Amino acid sequence: MEWRRFPDALRRCGRAAFARLVLPAFLLVGAVSGHCRQAYDEVAWPEPARTAVGSPSRWHWGEVVGVATTAGGNILLLHRGADPIMEFDPAGNFQRAWGNGLISEGKVTLVAPEHRASGASGYAAVYGPAGCHSCGAHSIRVGPRGHIWVVDAGGHVVYKMNEEGRVLMRLGEKGVSGTGRARFNLPTDVAFAPGGEIYVSDGYGNARIVKFSGDGDYLLEWGSRGTGPGEFGLPHNLVIDARGRVYVTDRDNRRIQVFDANGAFLAQWPAVGPVSALFMTRDRKIWTGGVLRDLDGAVVTRLAVETGGHGVTVSRSGGVFQAQLTGQVQKFIPK
Repeated sequence: MEWRRFPDALRRCGRAAFARLVLPAFLLVGAVSGHCRQAYDEVAWPEPARTAVGSPSRWHWGEVVGVATTAGGNILLLHRGADPIMEFDPAGNFQRAWGNGLISEGKVTLVAPEHRASGASGYAAVYGPAGCHSCGAHSIRVGPRGHIWVVDAGGHVVYKMNEEGRVLMRLGEKGVSGTGRARFNLPTDVAFAPGGEIYVSDGYGNARIVKFSGDGDYLLEWGSRGTGPGEFGLPHNLVIDARGRVYVTDRDNRRIQVFDANGAFLAQWPAVGPVSALFMTRDRKIWTGGVLRDLDGAVVTRLAVETGGHGVTVSRSGGVFQAQLTGQVQKFIPK
C-alpha cells in the first residue's frame, strides 16, 4: 500500500483496527491490501414462511423498524404491518406474533421547510387513510428484567410489557401529543439506566430526552432543537452504559452526543453519518448502525452495511441483527 492511501484505510477500519491489521503487515511484507478485513459474514435469516400448500415464501413484512433479544435468547422484530411484534428463535424459526390494535396508524413524515414555523420540527405524522397499519411502530427493546418495551411514535406512547406481551405500563397519553411531563410528541426510543431509571428520546416533534424513575415517575429532561452541545436535530436512539452515561444519536446533525445521567453534556462524536440505531453490547461497545465503536467513539469494526438499519440487536452467540425499512432483517455472524 502506498503511504498516501493510509487515510482511506483509517476511515474504513478505524485507528485501532488499522493499527492492528494494516501496520504489522506493512512492516513485515512492505504492502497490504487496501481493504479492511470484515469480521462478520451475512447469512440468510429467518427461515422462509410457508404458503397454504406448504411451499416456501418470503415474509411479507412492512417496514422493519426494530429488533431486540429476549431474556430467553430469541429475537423480536417490530414492523409496520399486521401482527407488528414477531418472535423467532436465533436460527430464524417462527415462534409467535402479536400486537394487532396496539400500535397507531400514524406515519411520521417530513415537513417541507416552507411549511414549518420558525424553529419548529421538520417532522409530523399523518393519520387515518394517509397512514398505514401499525405505522407508529418505531422501536423495540428488552429491559434488564426481561420486559418488552415498544415505542409507538405516532401514538405518542411507550409501552412496557411482560414476556407474554401483556401491557404493564404506559408512558405518555395515547393519541395526545404535548411537551409537558406526562406527554410526548412523536417519541423515538427508550433506554434503561443501571439504577433502573427509564430514558425516552422524545425526538420527532420535541427535541429532548426525558428521564423517569423505574415506576414511571417524571424526574427531569434536557434538550432543545439546534446544533450546539446538548441540542438536537433529531434524537433518534439512545443507550446507557454501566456508569450511567447516556449516548444519543442526533441523526439530523449526523453525530452522537454523550451526557451524564442528569443530562450534562460530556462529549460528541461528530461526522458519524445519519445513524438511526444504537445498541450497547455486553462487553461495553456500541453498535452505531453498522459500525461497532468503543465508548470513546473509536471504530472497532464495520459490517458490510455501514449506515446500518433502523434498529440493531446482538444475540447470545454474537450474531448481529439489523432491522431494515426495506422490510427485512439482516443477520451477520462473527467469522
